[in-house]
Amino acid sequence: MLNKAILMGRLTRDPELKHTQSNIPVVTFTLAVDRGFGRNQETQQQTTDFINIVAWRNTAEFVSKYFRKGQLVAVSGRIQVRNWKDRDDNNRVSVEVVADECYFAEPKRSDYSASPQIQEEEDTKSGSMPEVRSEFEELIGEDDELPF
Repeated sequence: MLNKAILMGRLTRDPELKHTQSNIPVVTFTLAVDRGFGRNQETQQQTTDFINIVAWRNTAEFVSKYFRKGQLVAVSGRIQVRNWKDRDDNNRVSVEVVADECYFAEPKRSDYSASPQIQEEEDTKSGSMPEVRSEFEELIGEDDELPF
């Protein structure tokens, strides 16, 4: 049998770190995950699912330290269904993903609530230009000396 979930979405709030009575770290957060369009994209509305995620121990500490609301993250884990009773003795069911691995799914920005375009405009206003890195070197010489 196989129980594997792989998700990519945005955090709807900052992760919430807690500890069990035996001092084991556990973090909970919710991912907003867009459903893909079907074959007839013109008539379908895009739907977003809000999926509860739970992570334990080192993964919990990592998530609570580095992940913030609005960040795009990838999660790999398993689906867990829990049955429980509420205060009024009603039967309840919770479905969540227990995360084994959590990854950054976008480049680091200083403010995850700001869009990349807004962040670039703020950098330009403050007089600092974003650093541009390239693996290529500038060729010095005449164009007719190029090998192609």
